[in-house]
Amino acid sequence: MIRLLALLVALAGTANAQQLIITEPNTDNGALVEIDPNSNGAIIEDVPYDDVRALSAVGVQLKGLDKVSGEVADIALARGETGAMGRIEITLGECRYPEDNPAGEGYAWLTISDPSRDLVLFDGWMVASSPALNALDHPRYDVWVIRCTTA
Repeated sequence: MIRLLALLVALAGTANAQQLIITEPNTDNGALVEIDPNSNGAIIEDVPYDDVRALSAVGVQLKGLDKVSGEVADIALARGETGAMGRIEITLGECRYPEDNPAGEGYAWLTISDPSRDLVLFDGWMVASSPALNALDHPRYDVWVIRCTTA
């Protein structure tokens, strides 16, 4: 009984520690603002949506890891090109990067498939600075975006 009571107290403490942040549009400049109800109405300004511009790159630089053999591969793909790493194939749909920072924060639309099983393993955006945000879930291979290539 005491253990149950201790568990309920612990759960109640974590529920109270959570913070609610409300996001709503700012009527002055169209940017999103965050309103923290625990900070007496303090507003945190965000970047206006039309201030961020992404450009399309001609290709992408990827890294691949075969977890069984420990082999690391550098993979360069042009838009629409397919490359192979072990038993998987990687196709680049598009790579984009911020207009003001061509060397950083690239994100690529990748389709990763296993042609021997006729199976698509991954189909979506992968972000260079946060590879775990939307990652390939495969027991043998890891693939992540390094950067977009502009030339």
